[in-house]
Amino acid sequence: MNAHERHQAILYLLEQGGRVTVAELAERFAVSEMTVRRDLDALERQGLLRRVRGGAVSARGRSYEPPFLTRSTVHQVEKERIGQVAAQLVEDGDSIALDVGTTTLEVARCLRQSGRRNLTVVTSSFRAAGLLAEQPDIRIVLTGGILRPGELSLVGQMAEQAFERFYVDKLFLGIGGVDLQAGLTEYNLEDAQVKQAMIRSAKEVILVTDSSKFDQVAFAAVAPLEAVDRIVTDTGIPPPYRDALSTRDIQLLLA
Repeated sequence: MNAHERHQAILYLLEQGGRVTVAELAERFAVSEMTVRRDLDALERQGLLRRVRGGAVSARGRSYEPPFLTRSTVHQVEKERIGQVAAQLVEDGDSIALDVGTTTLEVARCLRQSGRRNLTVVTSSFRAAGLLAEQPDIRIVLTGGILRPGELSLVGQMAEQAFERFYVDKLFLGIGGVDLQAGLTEYNLEDAQVKQAMIRSAKEVILVTDSSKFDQVAFAAVAPLEAVDRIVTDTGIPPPYRDALSTRDIQLLLA
């Protein structure tokens, strides 16, 4: 891992926990504590974090979205298991809306191996479309829109209108944050608007997210929790959410 990759990983860890220590980062990255201190000093000079005794705390706002490459290296095992469980919910002949993100990409990988037949997948993700493009039993509908570099996702009016023209059986939705009061939130306003169109198009909304997204609030509101029918996540979900989801008639599936 080079310095740039470490910097991105540090910022992501700060977004998840709010604080990091020099010792834990040195162990995680297998580098010296002096190297970590230089990393933290460099990020502080850019205004991206604030140094405190023994570590650093976040100086990022709620609209900061960690880069796709950084997110794809975090909680990878959990995301793979979530993808496996989510793909099992798909039946032959289903029409599916597939959101952008690292966890929904695992759903796409598992669908590619599932042997399901006669599927239609509507997506704004170039990555997901690329994974599924050569599957003979899967028809891909790729929305138009404005391409977000790095994410390789499509946003804007064209993407929203594409989802408004279809009514799908199941939506596999990714998200930036899940909170009992704020509901579902996302880092980017344009992403949030596309997700809202996806939710309106779906007979069943299935949220796929690792447990680190719970108790997090990002910049843009997407929908209340009640908009979700099922949540597929890992066993690290905070205990208060298990009871809260049950009372809201949201099925919880633990990978």
